[in-house]
Amino acid sequence: MLWRLFKGFVIALLLIVLLALGFGYYYARTTTLPQTNGRLPLAGLSATAEILRDDHGVLLVKAQSLPDLFFAQGVAHAQERLWQMEFQRRLGAGRLAEVLGPAALPTDKFMRTLGVYRAAEAAYRALSPATRDLLDAYVAGINAYLKSRPPLPLEFKLLGYRPEPWKPADVLVWAKLMSWELSKNYDQELLRYRLLARGLTKERINQLMPPYPEDAPTVVRSVAARPAPADERLAAALLSEDRALFPHLGASNNWVVAPQRTTTGGALLANDPHLRLTAPSIWILMELAAPGFHAVGASFPGLPGIVIGRNDAIAWGVTNMGPDVQDLYVLKEAKGGYAYKGEVRPYRVRRETIRVKGAKPVILNVRETIYGPVISDAVDVPGGQPLALRWVSLDPGDTTLEAFLKIDQAKDWETFKAALKYYVAPSQNFVFADRKGNIGYYAPGRIPIRKPGHTGAYPVPGNGEWDWQGWIPFDRLPHAYNPPEGYIVTANNKAVPKGYPYLLEVDWNQPFRAMRIEELIRAKGRLSLADMRAIQLDQVSLLFRLFRPVLAKIQPESERARAWKERLLAWDGNETAKSEEATVFEAWYTELTRLPQAEVGERYWDRPRYLLAAMQHGDPACRARGTSCLAFAAQAFEAALDRLGPEIKPWGQLHPAVFAHLVMSKDPRVRPIFERRIAHGGDRYTVNVGIYRPEDFRMFWGPSYRELVDLARPEKSLFIHPMGQSGNVLSRHYADLLPLWARGEYLPMRAGKPRARLVLEPTP
Repeated sequence: MLWRLFKGFVIALLLIVLLALGFGYYYARTTTLPQTNGRLPLAGLSATAEILRDDHGVLLVKAQSLPDLFFAQGVAHAQERLWQMEFQRRLGAGRLAEVLGPAALPTDKFMRTLGVYRAAEAAYRALSPATRDLLDAYVAGINAYLKSRPPLPLEFKLLGYRPEPWKPADVLVWAKLMSWELSKNYDQELLRYRLLARGLTKERINQLMPPYPEDAPTVVRSVAARPAPADERLAAALLSEDRALFPHLGASNNWVVAPQRTTTGGALLANDPHLRLTAPSIWILMELAAPGFHAVGASFPGLPGIVIGRNDAIAWGVTNMGPDVQDLYVLKEAKGGYAYKGEVRPYRVRRETIRVKGAKPVILNVRETIYGPVISDAVDVPGGQPLALRWVSLDPGDTTLEAFLKIDQAKDWETFKAALKYYVAPSQNFVFADRKGNIGYYAPGRIPIRKPGHTGAYPVPGNGEWDWQGWIPFDRLPHAYNPPEGYIVTANNKAVPKGYPYLLEVDWNQPFRAMRIEELIRAKGRLSLADMRAIQLDQVSLLFRLFRPVLAKIQPESERARAWKERLLAWDGNETAKSEEATVFEAWYTELTRLPQAEVGERYWDRPRYLLAAMQHGDPACRARGTSCLAFAAQAFEAALDRLGPEIKPWGQLHPAVFAHLVMSKDPRVRPIFERRIAHGGDRYTVNVGIYRPEDFRMFWGPSYRELVDLARPEKSLFIHPMGQSGNVLSRHYADLLPLWARGEYLPMRAGKPRARLVLEPTP
């Protein structure tokens, strides 16, 4: 009898707990998820507009005019990604500490010193009146939605505040931050500067950071004097802050194939930008339609228009070209300012007040020079020479948003090129295809012309001698139209042939992905959309091919290592998520990257050309270890197997793609709710990229979006991005696309049959 009573009590208690959890979940959903059906009256519209969602949450926004279309896009973005947009604008404005507390203060100091929000305000003034009107409509849509007192995402509830109204600069500052992330010669300059301060010669640095295969050695005579130990500490602090904010390990692929090489009779275009993997995704899939306007593809939450995609006449894709548009200038301070062209120039000082949650405001005095901000003031490191930053995106006259809105409406190659003339930064490799079978390539943007002897590889004296000499003219920028090969490939590789008259960059990415894409294109007589998909998902490592001869020469000591050596030599280099060989190879390569750590002061040195040259010809780092480089490679192989342990896990199990929330993943109490992980293959150099942290092999950078466009049959085109369309962790669309993305599946590149329909109604 007592047992039955106790059992009944336990069952009743469990039911109460389940009901409470169910009610709590229902309450949380109903108080955080946006309205997606019915009618929503909003002030600012001139006529009704619609936001439709299909089974996957892909958005179709329809309106009767362009201003109303971008108004409605602002509403749709805010409904799905309001917290993400809030974080972006606060990051760019240096206002995270207001809501996150003192831990965010270093980030705010860096952003305030950099001055990207001021640059965003200047960019708004540079836009044409017509583009400003469209941007204003987009901002008005966000603000009209906020005025409707909608449910707020969970992050606002956890942090205890409501968002402020939006301004145009809140939109444009995200474009500035993307430009910072993709314009990163800054960190390479700092790295070389730090190595100089450690006592390395320029010749040795050139060995450790070798130029692109066909380039001449980097010219570095423009550094006036060797930096001191204090400069090393300063450079290290700046590098640490920058890497914490934007660890620039991204990449991208795009390529386009002419009709004579396809099975469809039309051009085919592919693109997959590789960026930081975040929860939610950096992109949102969207179709926009209004009279005279129709575009579909990937948009940035917080920016109007379609960034990558197609319209009814053309398609386009982008990868980062990575030209050097940043320079650091070493200032010689003098009483009252700094020395410039034989005189003393006073600093312009702007006062920044940073409000901090739970603490007193912090006052920051930012010094400005003829070049830009004294960026070294952003970190609290005594000593060291002051460094000023010149960066294209801080200059006035940035009309990049105008370029994208014009690209969305381009009809052919000429109107596409005309749109790109408005493009400023970050300079990208644009590939193009149209319904008539034409293909093309252009790399627009403001790229500085430097004096001979100034390569941009090192900081230079800020005395006026090494100032920029203007911009490369638009018609001299890299471009191609209907090349005889019948295809164009870019993958962050060097974008110009030998003999190009302007210096673009000295730190081009490795050519492996571009080489593999071209290899696969040329292996087929004609390509179908399925072939393009296979290329985009390819995980064969050319890095393994490069180091296989080294592997063949090493002499491991243990029986286990010798067995694994033979197994790898029989392997085809295909780094699938199920591959154990990939696990062993990547662990070995990671151990190889430790070779110069005592010399460079970094634990891992992922420079394949340097490491291969060391293995082939010897290197001072090996001699410093008292061994030959091949002996070191054999020791590294043994160390890799020791690190992996007795059971070798499949590569995808050791190497998950991690989708981390930029704020909530830092709190272990809520991280499991917001963060997602899934098995993935590849490495930094495979086409289907899998960039990982060497410390733990976890992948935080990868294909942030994939598109495959068939210009002969646009309705057959495909796209996908990881995670899901919603940024609300309680939405069924928060991570429903992640398994599809991981399996290499796609969605039709259009909004499907509507599952939900929200009508936006104008109010007086």
